[in-house]
Amino acid sequence: MKEIAKKVKSDSFILMASSNEMRNNCLQNIINNLNKNREHILSENQKDIENAKAENISSSILSRLLFDGHKMDTVIVGINDLIKMEDPIGKITLKRELDAGLILTRTTTPIGVIGVIFEARPDALVQIASLCIKSGNAAILKGGSEAKLTNRALFESIKEAVLEAGLPENILIQLEARSDVGELLGCSEYVDLLIPRGSNSFVKYIMDNTSIPVMGHADGVCHTYVDEDFDLEKSVKILIDAKTQYPSACNTTETLLVHEKAVTKLLPKLNEAFKAAGIKVYADKDILSYFDNANVANEESFHTEYLEKTINVKSVKSIDEAINHINTYGSHHTDAILTNMDANADYFMSRVDSANVYKNCSTRFADGFRYGFGAEVGISTGKLHARGPVGLEGLCTYKYKLYGNGDIVADYANGNKEFHFREL
Repeated sequence: MKEIAKKVKSDSFILMASSNEMRNNCLQNIINNLNKNREHILSENQKDIENAKAENISSSILSRLLFDGHKMDTVIVGINDLIKMEDPIGKITLKRELDAGLILTRTTTPIGVIGVIFEARPDALVQIASLCIKSGNAAILKGGSEAKLTNRALFESIKEAVLEAGLPENILIQLEARSDVGELLGCSEYVDLLIPRGSNSFVKYIMDNTSIPVMGHADGVCHTYVDEDFDLEKSVKILIDAKTQYPSACNTTETLLVHEKAVTKLLPKLNEAFKAAGIKVYADKDILSYFDNANVANEESFHTEYLEKTINVKSVKSIDEAINHINTYGSHHTDAILTNMDANADYFMSRVDSANVYKNCSTRFADGFRYGFGAEVGISTGKLHARGPVGLEGLCTYKYKLYGNGDIVADYANGNKEFHFREL
């Protein structure tokens, strides 16, 4: 694994200096190859689906595993969006004259080599590879074993596109063996960043067993809070979307908090909507009677990421109680307030400590594609260095470049010269 990572690191320096035109040509080649190999890729996905069903894989994993014509078209749209975006490399974010003829710039640059270990979502492989190419980062990719055949077919199309574009062959490497993950964690001299996407226990294992910086999130325990003054029709529509549009996604609402003054207005209508949508409810004892066949919520319920049509419902006495609940039980991923009161929205959004905080819309919007990033390598709930959906900007760091003309520090240390800082 270290020999593989060493080759990736070496080729990453060539990719880092490649032109935006060359990288865009590679992305166009990926689109062409995906369309050319469409039938084969979809056929391989069906084999993965059948194998997963034979092993009684959960419905949430099956949902993520499916790679049909619609998902193929969606990833192609995302790649097209990336092609249209400006080059993220080489942007000057600071230009300052330190003294006459001594110019400092801060310029965006790729991170280098990124290891991405992701769940059984074949579309993630395409999104991650495309983002890394556009941002000039080499990548070592390890997908979920359930999607092995689909990932292999997708990667063959992508690798062919890399070579057709004249880029180095080792800028993208695919790993398949489970043992490769453990070996990858020991490659700190060649891998600059790890992005794990999976369960809480898996992400924690990665963080505890490597010295490589890790970016990502463990859980998606997201909340929606309905304030005392709210729009009933819009709120019910938003809540159904936030829970059912794609239940196995990490940005699905898992807990609904309702101001006690909104309970009698919201819950009867919501009960009918939840029943129609097939949503299972865990509710606090004081509001249990509003729901048909609801279970009693407990401490464990509020920590649970269901990833299915199940939701917790709790009444709160104030907006502060809602905020405290979210900051205590949430995973700092995505949380929303539904309210007619702008002041309350501002109060909520400034105090909830999450990567994404919304007013009057579904938590399902937390996505790089929907943010106009083209796609995302994942969502980060950390604060260093990127937060929220991580797209092109989050895959770049920066370097300082200093342009001089025989300048030496001694002249400034002994007082012969002085700095005259001037923004350019």
